[in-house]
Amino acid sequence: MLREFILCSIIFCMETQIKKVDKNNISDYIKVFQEAGDLIKSGELVAFPTETVYGLGADALNPLASKKIYSAKGRPSDNPLIVHISDKNDLDTIAYKDSEKVDKIIEAFWPGPLTIILNKKELVPMETTGGLSTVAIRMPSNIVARKLIEFSGGFIAAPSANTSGRPSPTLAKFVFEDMEGKIPLIIDGGSCEIGLESTILDLTTEVPSVLRPGGITREQIEEVIGKVSLDLPKSENEDFHPKAPGMKYKHYAPKAELYIIDGEDKKVLDYMLKSLDKGEKVGKKIGIITTIENKDYLKSGVVKIVGTKEDESLVAASLFRVLREFDDEGVDFILSPSFANVGIGVAIMNRLKKAAGNKIIQV
Repeated sequence: MLREFILCSIIFCMETQIKKVDKNNISDYIKVFQEAGDLIKSGELVAFPTETVYGLGADALNPLASKKIYSAKGRPSDNPLIVHISDKNDLDTIAYKDSEKVDKIIEAFWPGPLTIILNKKELVPMETTGGLSTVAIRMPSNIVARKLIEFSGGFIAAPSANTSGRPSPTLAKFVFEDMEGKIPLIIDGGSCEIGLESTILDLTTEVPSVLRPGGITREQIEEVIGKVSLDLPKSENEDFHPKAPGMKYKHYAPKAELYIIDGEDKKVLDYMLKSLDKGEKVGKKIGIITTIENKDYLKSGVVKIVGTKEDESLVAASLFRVLREFDDEGVDFILSPSFANVGIGVAIMNRLKKAAGNKIIQV
């Protein structure tokens, strides 16, 4: 019996509850937020929805709570966490506004899917920042997320609520798949609208730089503060300390091997059709990511429509969901077209390349 108890403790054995809330009737769910807030204040973890993806939240000012996030996710401890706030004024409590551009950015994009990196104040523990003297901060627009932050004391450290390296969850059921038995509570607030993690903007450098592309594009940021550089993610094998999530380690990967097919639309479609034919002959189950424009041509395989090339925000919102669905359907490998590397397409291609381990086939 003692051995059983010890084993349970090691693997975070606990009952994980899912509690639904309606973002349109927040006042009806105050008891849920009170319970979740008390759990976070006591050092526990709670998963919750944002407009980007579901987050795995803990008290950002409690070093032991932040350590629990790394353990639950299986996340390297040098990978920084993002601190979520619900009030713009709370920024001054945890970070220094060393640039006049900070207020311009906040005014333009908060609340919303933009994380900014600033020099941290002593109050923020190194366990939250991955050992860095800077801190990543975001004010989500999702009302469920902000209400939870309010009830939790104002500062929630939260990476995506998935096992490290897996596709980020955009539905509560995907959180449960990865976190069952590891955390006490998941707040189910429905699907996440944007579907990709927030843009991360470093404001501690002379020329601000985007460290992770997301729903707020580089072009939108430049309209507010002028020139912004793009610091693309480094190889996971490179020996450096990541300043933001998603810069170093493998992310977003489905269980099956994913290949990006790059080229003219017709050549990409022809390659997919030939691959499906070859796969069927040897008994392979092939997953295909495509847009609505090609749905009538793909008659076999496990085909997932992610939207239309005319509106790539729909592709972004669907991407992680379909990668999870391919896992559930047990495909042997996955083929995806490339997308235009402009606007939100930069974020889509960033996630696809990470998920594929940069396996790109030119046709």
